[in-house]
Amino acid sequence: MKKGIALLVAAALMLTGCGSSSASTGAAEPAEPANEVVEETQTEDQIEEGQAEETQTEEAGTEAGPAEQAEADGAEAAATTAGTETESSSDTLVIYFSRTGEQYVVGVIDKGNTAIVAEMIAEQTGADLFEVLPAEDHYPMTYDELTEVAKQEQNENARPAYSGELPDLSGYSTIFIGAPVWWGDWPMIMYTVFENNDFSGKTLIPFSTHEGSGLSGFDKKLQDACPDATVGKGLAVQGNDAQNNQESVKETVGSWLAEIGY
Repeated sequence: MKKGIALLVAAALMLTGCGSSSASTGAAEPAEPANEVVEETQTEDQIEEGQAEETQTEEAGTEAGPAEQAEADGAEAAATTAGTETESSSDTLVIYFSRTGEQYVVGVIDKGNTAIVAEMIAEQTGADLFEVLPAEDHYPMTYDELTEVAKQEQNENARPAYSGELPDLSGYSTIFIGAPVWWGDWPMIMYTVFENNDFSGKTLIPFSTHEGSGLSGFDKKLQDACPDATVGKGLAVQGNDAQNNQESVKETVGSWLAEIGY
């Protein structure tokens, strides 16, 4: 009997020892989560490495960008320069003086008769345009008052100032010069242009707009004002036609230009 009890006690002690072993194993289990932390750390390191690679790629792209931009800027600059050269390649210039407001026969106009003809000439010859504008525009917009001012300037042999400067004339061989006829002559502001610029060696071709005066000696007066230039055959266009019969005027301008070699 005592022997049996001893055996039971020994068995109980053995069971208690297995429980202790099991508890020790349980205490060691947090090592697995620790491994997971290591794996997460490795994953973060890999992400950081990937981000570093992306940063290097972006930096490489940034380094390539300025070179590409410089090449693009160079191409654009070349194109702009080429365009400028094309625009300034004409050896022909059209200089004109024109007025809006109330005009004889045609009434109140918002584009001058001479301006219309000047633009036709430039369009058909590829010429550059320069409009003579008064430095101080004292010219009235009503016809009767304008004629009085024009007559007074002529009587005084005035030289009204114009705004700005003409383009460099050295690049032009032919220059068309136009204005309305004022009291049978060029407007006095045009004499300011003639006297303030060197037209030597140029071919000057006059044109006028009028309501009955024709060319009114523009060619002879221009030759007197610019004796070292060659004055070609001029053209006279009625202001009423410039305003109301523009297709016909275009044909007239074209025939005239062909006659003088354009």
